[in-house]
Amino acid sequence: MLVRVNQLVTAGAPASTVGIIRPAVTESSGMTTAQADEPHLQRSISARQLSMIAVGGAIGTGLFLASGSAIAQAGPAGALLGYAIMGLAVYCMMQSLGEMATQLPIPGSFEAYADRFVDPSLGFAAGWNYWLSWTITLAAELVAGAMIVQFWFPHANTTLWAIAFFVLLLGLNWMTVKAYAEAEYWFAGIKVITIIVFLAVGLLLICGGFGGESVGFQNWTLKDAPSGRSAPFVGGFIGVLSVFMVAGFSFQGTEGVGLAAAETADPGRNVPRAIRSVFWRILLFYVGAIFVIGMLVGFNSPYLLNGNESHIAYSPFTLVFERVPHIGYYAASMMNAVILTAVLSCGNSAFYVATRMLHAMACAGQAPKHFSSVNRRGVPVPALLATGLVGALAFFSSYVGDQKIYQLLYNASSLTGFLIWLGIAICHLRFRRAWVSQGRRVEDLRFRAKFYPYGTWLSLLLFIAVLFGANASVFSATPFSWFDVVTSYLMIPVFVLLYLVHKWINKTRLVPLLDCRFDLPAEDSSES
Repeated sequence: MLVRVNQLVTAGAPASTVGIIRPAVTESSGMTTAQADEPHLQRSISARQLSMIAVGGAIGTGLFLASGSAIAQAGPAGALLGYAIMGLAVYCMMQSLGEMATQLPIPGSFEAYADRFVDPSLGFAAGWNYWLSWTITLAAELVAGAMIVQFWFPHANTTLWAIAFFVLLLGLNWMTVKAYAEAEYWFAGIKVITIIVFLAVGLLLICGGFGGESVGFQNWTLKDAPSGRSAPFVGGFIGVLSVFMVAGFSFQGTEGVGLAAAETADPGRNVPRAIRSVFWRILLFYVGAIFVIGMLVGFNSPYLLNGNESHIAYSPFTLVFERVPHIGYYAASMMNAVILTAVLSCGNSAFYVATRMLHAMACAGQAPKHFSSVNRRGVPVPALLATGLVGALAFFSSYVGDQKIYQLLYNASSLTGFLIWLGIAICHLRFRRAWVSQGRRVEDLRFRAKFYPYGTWLSLLLFIAVLFGANASVFSATPFSWFDVVTSYLMIPVFVLLYLVHKWINKTRLVPLLDCRFDLPAEDSSES
């Protein structure tokens, strides 16, 4: 089944709401005559591929590398608590997104939902924010890949490695969406197997299964003599709050299922399947992995990611495998190679979702029209190249310091991600109210979010708390740094500015509940 993206979300909306005048469309198809023969996105993602994209979307450097930062900041118990709470919030958010994406599997996803159910200006800000979020994430993944290579080549030029990885990912995304989905399927499969093996080996090491002594809870009682800090809650409440930001970066990517729904065969059946797997993935992979790492790696290890450029930052997964008797180095080396493929997988996903969001916004009139074009294989090449250009910021990492720039990138990406999740929660509350206000029955929804409305409100309030509180420690840091303050909160005023400028230019307003649209593009509605 094919979907013509130019039949998109703004059909029927006033031209002023998006800042351009649209060409007339035909009643039968919702498309202009010229658009009818143009190439378009294709529904080529199969059920098995979508499931793996959902599984692998949130497994990347946030878990394999940045989790070390969580242990260093909050201790083993603080990191475990932070990841568990954030996992619950993300699960509730994904239930909200699943309800909307199953009912309306349209290009742009949450950007389009904000346009339909809240305010076109919020859709504009959300779309550009999301594109920026994933281009930043792409840069972070390239930097992380170059850092991981340092396990084998400590003096390697990280910029050259970042360039090599960039070229690889650009090539994968230049091919058809089917090629992207198949590559991501195998990438995600490797990540899933890796984590299962890691959990098994970690538990054996904790219990002394390799012939050594049982580690037990030694690292939960560890004390750092120079600083006087002690586990399990190193940074107290502020430490746990800071873990929310790291965990948020780790979980980002789960919402990519909403975007992939527009290129998925039979989204009404396959999207709910992918959504339902999120909770168990978060519970097993993240909480389980953080528990194992906290048991085996001390929070004061100099090799955890902590911004200290005097040491190379290793993945805590690699540090755990180094403890395996007799084959520690080889096991760690193999694990490092697998982690590298996981990082490339996340970079692959970042390239994909950022490109599709920019393309969808261009089709809706929210971005330059040039980005709406696709080649004969259905790939939006101009949007792909624009995304890659911003991601190329990673090439300058070696001149700033890899660990420092990586932390700055994942912090900025986390903020933009939380803003998107907050927008999804708001859209869902309006979606449900509009659905009922227009005389529809809740029972008629193809997929109903669990715990509504309490789960939606819980995630919304927690995301607000994290946005403003997770980086509060920068105000009491010694010495005080305006640079850290700006980089910690910059993305919030940027989002607000995008919203206000668009609203001032286009004079948009809150969409009345009775005017909220639940229509699908012509081809989708004819086949549903």
